[in-house]
Parts: sequence; C-alpha cells; structure tokens
Amino acid sequence: MKEYEIFSNLKVPGGSKIILRIDGRKFSILSHHLGFKKPYDEQFRDFMIQSCLDFFKEFSPSFIYTFSDEINILLSEIPFAGRIEKFDSVFASFIAGSFTKNVLNAGKSIKNPISFDSRVIPLSSALVIEYFKERQNEAWRNCINGYSYWTLREEYTKEESMEILKNKKSSELHDILFKRGINLAELPSWQRRGVGIYKKEVIIQGYNPIKKENVKSKRKKLLVDCNLPIFDAQFFSENLILE
Repeated sequence: MKEYEIFSNLKVPGGSKIILRIDGRKFSILSHHLGFKKPYDEQFRDFMIQSCLDFFKEFSPSFIYTFSDEINILLSEIPFAGRIEKFDSVFASFIAGSFTKNVLNAGKSIKNPISFDSRVIPLSSALVIEYFKERQNEAWRNCINGYSYWTLREEYTKEESMEILKNKKSSELHDILFKRGINLAELPSWQRRGVGIYKKEVIIQGYNPIKKENVKSKRKKLLVDCNLPIFDAQFFSENLILE
C-alpha cells in the first residue's frame, strides 16, 4: 500500500535554506475564550515564546521569529531525510502540543483542541534576509491595524470601526491613533517588530585553576530578543544566523 501514499517521496530541494512558517488556526476565537487583551497580550506572547523555546531545544534551528500567532523558523539542518510530509505534520503538531502545555500550565482551560498549520519555504541564502524583512513588515502592519481597530472599538461598533478604517493609508491610521493619545513609535518593540529567538555569542568570565588566573571565553547563549532592530544583512551577519 506504500504506493498510495502520494506525497511520501516529496522532499525539499537540495542546497536550499529551509524556512517553516507555522500559523495558529482560529486563534481569534481562542484569544476571546482565554480572555487575552486586544490588540496585544503579554501572556499570549509568552506562550508563543515558550513554544519557540521548546522547538529550539528539540530541533536546534538557526533562527526563530514570531509575532502574533505566527512562527517563522530557519532550520540549521534538514531532518526526516527532507520529507515534506514529515515537516508539515511533525512541526505543526509539536508547536500545537507545546502551546497547549503552556496554556494548561498557566492554569487556563481550553474548550477545543489547539491546532497550527505549517508550510515549507525553500529559499536561496540571499532571499532568507528578504523573507524575514517581509515578515517583519507584516508584523508592523499588524501592529498599526490592530491598534487602529481596537482603539476605535472603544467608541464605535465593529461595523462602524471597519468602515472608518476602510482604504485608510498608514499615515491616516497614525493620525487616528495620535489624536487618541497613542504614539506608535513609543509602543514596545516586540509589538512593532516581533520577537527573535537565536543563539548569540557572549563572553564568559572563568577561572583557570592551573594558571591561577581569570580567563575569558566565548559561548553561544540562547537569547529571546524582544528588542529586535529592523532586519538587515548586518543583523543576520553579526549573529551568525546564516553560517
């Protein structure tokens, strides 16, 4: 019956950098049920970060970038012999299991199973940076749109808010928020630019008992970066993400 597994031999192309994009399914309903604040909630952010950390410890990717209910993962190695079926099933289910664990450990209850979808994106090294820049731009759009909508909802109905926002340019959304006391430039960086999880080289102070002297050495430490810069080639180069 193996021949009926129609995609079992579909594999990622050799020589490519592999990115996974994992998205929450029906998370607006889940957020409402769990009572998360709009447009941003720190506990939800922490659940997503912990799921990313669980993934990092299990699969050792090069870089993870998350915002909202989206997780983008740059793999360092190609597991499962490159089988896309495995990628899409194992990774999405792992994140769903981790997120569920985090919710339950926080003492919250869930009505329905939590699920994520997954897609595989093979890219050249040159396009990896462009990919993450594009996703960070999407995080910024989410920030502007989210604050605009939920701020207006304090004064208007859902339908009225959507009508006010219809076809508005970014500058006009800035004005809407600024008139209501919200300066987007002063919002927390993680809301505007997302969160990165990666290993950063740090200097460790130690002691050599033989030479009886203090010594310094370099180590890579897993970092949760909630103050990301705007992505560029320098960021990925300095942090050795595209080695």
